[in-house]
Amino acid sequence: MNPVPASYHGVWQRTLLRLADGSEDTTTRVFWLQSEHLHADLRIPDPCPTLPRERIRLSGFAGLTEATETRCQWHRAIDFHPDSGTDIGNMRFINADEVHETALDDSYLEIWQRLPDSVGVVEQTWLHSADGTGRRACLLRAGDYFMFAADRPLRLSGRLSLQHYLQHESARDVDLLLGCELTFGRIQGGEQPWQILYSTLSASSGSLFPLTVDAQPWAELPVAALGIYPPENGWRRAPLPRLQDLNKEILV
Repeated sequence: MNPVPASYHGVWQRTLLRLADGSEDTTTRVFWLQSEHLHADLRIPDPCPTLPRERIRLSGFAGLTEATETRCQWHRAIDFHPDSGTDIGNMRFINADEVHETALDDSYLEIWQRLPDSVGVVEQTWLHSADGTGRRACLLRAGDYFMFAADRPLRLSGRLSLQHYLQHESARDVDLLLGCELTFGRIQGGEQPWQILYSTLSASSGSLFPLTVDAQPWAELPVAALGIYPPENGWRRAPLPRLQDLNKEILV
């Protein structure tokens, strides 16, 4: 799989969503981190929902990216809403730090601005659960920002909506059903190292790592216990997923 052009690397914040009917959204906090092959995207409405069943309004996803200078496709391997599929958009770079994304059918326009402190080094680490349950996660870096994404503890079929599961599963499983983690923060530029700024999980706050951890060397970061719901035997580093495998999963 070809690497994503360097023009995409960094953290992009959405400043405008305009739909075909003229309605607009400028208040939802949306951050998209793009590395050489992987992306992570977090979307938090304003005000941020706090009650468990209201958190269905959150969204976020991570996976592989295919891109040219004029078109981008995001293949989701981890998704807060399991039935949301894949995204593809036409991309027009206004300048190095602003890109306009439009739907192939012109049903929406999204304007993205690159955060200045996200320019620089990009890193990507793909993770699998060491217990063989098939859970996946990734840790990405762009400049001084990071994003961590992890599957929920309960494996869900991509053919049914999160709302369906919340309506039909027992109340004791609600936190686990909503346990898909997308966490965004600063590595050194916050109030503490690896400071968490926003997350789909309200319990995710403070620092991503329990101890002060330098951003380098990236390959030695202690990733085994990352997240609110780490696997029983922790995470292990793994090769990047293959696009053909993700496409097979969508068809299942």
